[in-house]
Amino acid sequence: MTRFGLIGRIKAHPGKGDDLAEVLLQAAAQMEGSVPGCESYVIARSPDDPDAIWVTEVWESRDAHAASLSHDSVKAAIERGRPLIAGFSERFETIPLGGLGLD
Repeated sequence: MTRFGLIGRIKAHPGKGDDLAEVLLQAAAQMEGSVPGCESYVIARSPDDPDAIWVTEVWESRDAHAASLSHDSVKAAIERGRPLIAGFSERFETIPLGGLGLD
């Protein structure tokens, strides 16, 4: 099975970067062990823009990622984060091969 990776930059409304990061961090904590197929979900702040948040995801497959979007905790996080989001500026799909933290 081929892993599926996503790297995306989410732009929060002005002054809402901390709030968006907190929603995403809470979502990551809730996903651990409860959302099948998620191998890594990392939230990072952009060093040059306090309202830009990077999300790096690794899934066991593209199908596992798609299925996660119907999971209750993921849907709830999307609803909490949506009002804070101004837009999505960059999105990259990858095929993770392995590395520290991945088997």
